[in-house]
Amino acid sequence: MGGPRIDWIKLTASIAVCQMAGVIGSAFTIPHITSWYNFLNKPAFAPSGSVIGVVWLVLYTLMGIAFYLVWTKDFKRREVKGAMDSFGVQLILNVVWSFLFFCLRSPLYGLVGIIALWLAIAYTMLRFWKVSKTATYLLVPYILWVTFAGYLNLLIWQMN
Repeated sequence: MGGPRIDWIKLTASIAVCQMAGVIGSAFTIPHITSWYNFLNKPAFAPSGSVIGVVWLVLYTLMGIAFYLVWTKDFKRREVKGAMDSFGVQLILNVVWSFLFFCLRSPLYGLVGIIALWLAIAYTMLRFWKVSKTATYLLVPYILWVTFAGYLNLLIWQMN
């Protein structure tokens, strides 16, 4: 009745694309957990794999909802297209980090990748702000987690 109409196809597609990034990242990650990652020196506060998995499931869902909120705005507007493009770049960088860190077994390359990812998320948030403030707020947990992950990545690089 009173609220905005939800386009369930776009919402589902938005969340699915983000979750698919998680699936691809997991394909880069999972084979290297027991053969490499578990043997690295890590700080005591490093979260377990099950915690990390749940956090990413929630974050990818929030990212998908944020993308949906931008996607449903007037697509002809330059701000909307730019916001969607920047979101795509950061989503690709999200997957690239898993490849750099786990497939290449390189905390250093992972650190470079996560810095690029953090900058891309911040830029995306700035672009989203012009289109949907709610979408920007939905990305706050994501950038906070990536900040934490970046710090953890730095410590793992230093400790190994």
